[in-house]
Amino acid sequence: MSEKIVKKVDIKNRKASFEYFFLEEITAGMALTGTEIKSIRQGKVNFQDAYCLFMDNELYIRSLHISPYTEGTHYNHDPMRDRKLLITKRERRKLTEGLKDQGLTIIPIRLFTSDRGLAKLHIALAKGKKLFDKRDSIKEKDIKRETDRANY
Repeated sequence: MSEKIVKKVDIKNRKASFEYFFLEEITAGMALTGTEIKSIRQGKVNFQDAYCLFMDNELYIRSLHISPYTEGTHYNHDPMRDRKLLITKRERRKLTEGLKDQGLTIIPIRLFTSDRGLAKLHIALAKGKKLFDKRDSIKEKDIKRETDRANY
């Protein structure tokens, strides 16, 4: 029996906000095969080391692991293949200009399905945090948690 396929999917990359500062965010569509979208609707996605790069002036996401569909046959997809992201020329130009700065990268933040059932990827132009920045983030989270507990 297959696992439950959900209409609305919202998978977040929780580690990204801890590791990076987000400078600019964009929502992009993804070019997928049939079994990939079915796996996404089952929630079988891993963002662990995913990042975006430009190849032949097109934006691709690499290392996004979408598990093979359980009900798929020998036509199942490759879980680690590079997937093309669908963005406008203006967004593509903005990202290429941003990548010229040293230490910037494009990372996926969130994978979700739109109202029409299409898979969308929320990506960000990001700058890596230093160790002391991460400590500050942890401190701010702890203070917020304590104040929320006190107010509750």
